[in-house]
Amino acid sequence: MPPLYKQLCFRCKKNYVTVSSRTKYAVCFPCQEKELNGVIKDAKMKKFFKLPDEFYRENAFLRDIKINYLRYGKLSERQVEAFKKVVKKMREMRE
Repeated sequence: MPPLYKQLCFRCKKNYVTVSSRTKYAVCFPCQEKELNGVIKDAKMKKFFKLPDEFYRENAFLRDIKINYLRYGKLSERQVEAFKKVVKKMREMRE
């Protein structure tokens, strides 16, 4: 895993975001919050994305997957698998 460091958000230039060398566009949670609050009509996907806000606050990948679903209305199998894998890791770390 590449080393982590803090960088200012590209949008607001106020909040710091934890990033790695792989991160291309660092955006903080408050800047993406409006995009995350879209309406999900599919009951299965509602349950899928029903996670504590802390998970979305801490992990930009989870935010990106949810925003992509809200924008395009679907996810690939690989995106779903990766999302589940990251959520599982985060839940294990909390225990």
